[in-house]
Amino acid sequence: MDGQELQKIARDHTADLPGTDQERRFDPDWELHKVGGKVFMLMTDMPGRPVVILKADPDDATALREQYADITPGYHMNKRHWITVEGGDTVDGNLVKDLVTDSYRLVVGGLPKSKQPVDPQTYHRHA
Repeated sequence: MDGQELQKIARDHTADLPGTDQERRFDPDWELHKVGGKVFMLMTDMPGRPVVILKADPDDATALREQYADITPGYHMNKRHWITVEGGDTVDGNLVKDLVTDSYRLVVGGLPKSKQPVDPQTYHRHA
C-alpha cells in the first residue's frame, strides 16, 4: 500500500466515527482529525512520504513498532504515546482502520463523560 492510499483509508474511516471534526493547517501542511476538540489523528508528508500519526497505548505502541517495519515513533509527537504509520508492505487497510479506531477510543476515553460521543470501553472493542 502506498502512502496516498494509506491516508485515504484513514481519512475515509474517520468519517464513520461519531463526533469527529477535520481541520487543515497549511503551513506546514497538516490535516488534523479531532473528537471533542482533541486530536486523535494527524496526517502530513514527511520528506516525500505521506504518513498517518495516531495515538496509541504505550505498550501497544512498542509492540506495533517491533512487529511492523512501517510503524515508527510519532513524528513531532510524544514518542511513547504516538505512532507514525507509513505506506509499505507490512500494513494493510484493516490494520490502518483498527489503529485509527484505537486512537479514537483512547482520546474519547480522556474526554469528560458528557462529551463522549460513544462509550470508549465498548465501541468497536477488539475481542
